Amino acid sequence: MTLIEKIPTLTDDEVVNLLANARRLQESGDERQQNAAAELLPALEAAADARRTERLAVAQAKRAASRKPKKAAA
Repeated sequence: MTLIEKIPTLTDDEVVNLLANARRLQESGDERQQNAAAELLPALEAAADARRTERLAVAQAKRAASRKPKKAAA
């Protein structure tokens, strides 16, 4: 199983950490590390964005459910 295939099984924190490491290696790693990072970055960025969007949607739904209903104007 490749690292890209493992991304769905990683926790949110692991995805963010791996994304940060890949970005760092793309800038300062050797040629092999830069190539590996370039291969991983699109998948990691997509996973991080999808998870962020999902967390925001859950938080928004939770806030909406906890709001008191507005009183209707007479």
